[in-house]
Parts: sequence; structure tokens; C-alpha cells
Amino acid sequence: MLDVKHTHPAGPEDPYVDPMTADPQAFAAKVNAWVPHDIMLKDAWFPLAHSFAVTAKPVRRAVYSQPFFLWREGGLAVAAEFHPTEAPADGKSAYTNSAGRYPVIEKYGYIWCWFGNPANAAPEHVPSLPYLPEEGGLPLHMLGTVRFDCTAPLSLENLIDLTHADFLHADVVGDEKMDKETVEVFHDSETITMVRTCVNKSVAPIMKLFGGVRSDVQQVRQVIRIYLRSHAAIAYGRFSPGDNVQLFHPCVPETRDRTRLDYTMNTSNVKKTNLFRYLMPKASYKVSRQDSYMTSPQSPRYMQPERRKDLHSPLDEAGQKYRVLMMALAERQARGDFTYRDNVSADCSEMIGYHKP
Repeated sequence: MLDVKHTHPAGPEDPYVDPMTADPQAFAAKVNAWVPHDIMLKDAWFPLAHSFAVTAKPVRRAVYSQPFFLWREGGLAVAAEFHPTEAPADGKSAYTNSAGRYPVIEKYGYIWCWFGNPANAAPEHVPSLPYLPEEGGLPLHMLGTVRFDCTAPLSLENLIDLTHADFLHADVVGDEKMDKETVEVFHDSETITMVRTCVNKSVAPIMKLFGGVRSDVQQVRQVIRIYLRSHAAIAYGRFSPGDNVQLFHPCVPETRDRTRLDYTMNTSNVKKTNLFRYLMPKASYKVSRQDSYMTSPQSPRYMQPERRKDLHSPLDEAGQKYRVLMMALAERQARGDFTYRDNVSADCSEMIGYHKP
């Protein structure tokens, strides 16, 4: 478990400047200068494995190609840079302590490992996931793993555009037909949140087929909240009539062009007699394949800076701001500023519209 000092580095003398305050021309220039493969954020907790996947036998994971070996000793999760049978006595890097081990926390059913300066690791930097039980323990049918052959930031940029689901995932979540749509975007230095409200939207096919919804339309409120450093998102949807969708979508950058997604979809709120409880988590495999089909060919096109002007619609505000926030955070870290300006562990239930039972 956690074996680090609870330090919070002092902030730099220069005050933080919100990158969204730049003039429109400068903002557009930053949006079009997006090279996600060049971004490598440090001093962050990454959920490297579901808790059930870590046993006494070591398993290997990676963050930006940095190796992590995970296993349990006396039931407690540990992580090291080297396999326990191969670690040299003095095995240590800038990412590990004197024993060659990483800071570790087990929470929300995941093994979280710190990528960055181990002296800066602290529990308050674990993102808030209000609809996952802190002690874990959700059944295996709510968990799964998929992979994307694309850079993690590109996968998250696709995810935060909630409107894409109406076209790419229409056979699962419903098409674009509705009476009214409102999109709001909120951000701070560590997170970005998109809230989409739809009036009389076409019912999601999976809810109609397996969720017992008989109406032709639903009132929908969808939220995507991304924790920038951890490359992790929470997706929360309220459907009336219908059931809430509670998804944790962490995009761990195993390499700069390959992403691992160990997802959790908590359908405990759905009646045990409702097939939606068991089938909705499995829909992630189909949705992820559809996403990968679109993002994998795009990923190589963003590997090098080039003169281009990406096309955007008025609904792309969240994606554009996500790009600028990620670049601003990377620029801060390049200057040696790894402080957290905002509290990522603060309960975000009100922001996403989640009402705790």
C-alpha cells in the first residue's frame, strides 16, 4: 500500500494563468498545434489493473513504456520497476524509492501506481470516482479490458465529444434525433467536464431491447469528466425512463501510441432481474471496437507537428479545450512545475449530477 511522504510541493512564484483566457486567434493556434504523442504527464496516479488481476504472481504493466510489475505480499499490493526475481539490489530510478518500488494505493477496485517523483505521491491526488465503492468488490461481469492502437489523449478527446456517440454508436446508445440539445463545458487546471442535456431523445436500443423501456423517447443528461494527468474519465448518464449508466473509463498510456482500458461499469443500481444489468457492461467491447476503428487510423496523423487546420463544429468546444489544457499542463511540467493547482479528489457528485444512495 502507500509508502510515501504525504508531501505537497510548494507552488512556483509565478501565478497560474488559465489558458482559456488567451485571445481567440492564439487559442485556435494552440488547438491546431496539437501533437498528443509528445505529451507525457508525470506526478499522477494511474489505475494499472483491476484489483482481482493482481495476485501473488507478478503481472506486468507500463506507463509511457516505463515498466511496472504488480503483485501482492501478505495480501497487500506492491509495484516495482523490476520483476521480483530479477531486481538488482540497487535497482532504482527517478520513479521509484530506494528499494526500486513505486508508491501504490488500492482504491475503487483498482491498483493505482504513481508515475513521477515518488516524494510527491499523496492520496489526495487520486481522482474522485463517486459511484464506485472505495473498497472495490464489484462483480466481474461489470469489469473488462480493451486496448486501442492509438495515443491515449486522442482516445480521450474522442470520448469527451459526447455527440459522436449518436453516429458512431447509434446501434447501442441511440441516434441523433431529439427535440433539443444543450452542451455545457466546465474546466479547471486538472479536469475538464462536458455536460450534455437532451430533450425527447431517441431511446437507446440496448435499453429498449433489454432494459424494459417502452417509450420511444428519453430525457437524457450525459456527463464526461476527464482527469487530465491520470488520463482517466468518468462517464455518467441519467436516462428517464431508463437506468443510469455509471462508467469509469481510464485510458492508460502503455506507450505513446497504445492505450490500455481496464473499465468498470457499475450497474448495481439496476434490478437483478433486468438483463440491462448484465449486458450493458459487455456493450463496452462493441463500443470500444467502434471507437478504435475511428481513432487508430487518426493517431499516426498527429505524430508530427505540421501546418494544418482541423475542422470543428460548434459542439467541439470540449475537445478543443481538452487539447489546450493538456498542452498547458505539459508546458507547466516542462518548466518544473508539478504542483496540483486544483483538488482532483474533491467529491464531484454535484458536478456530474450523481445522487448517492
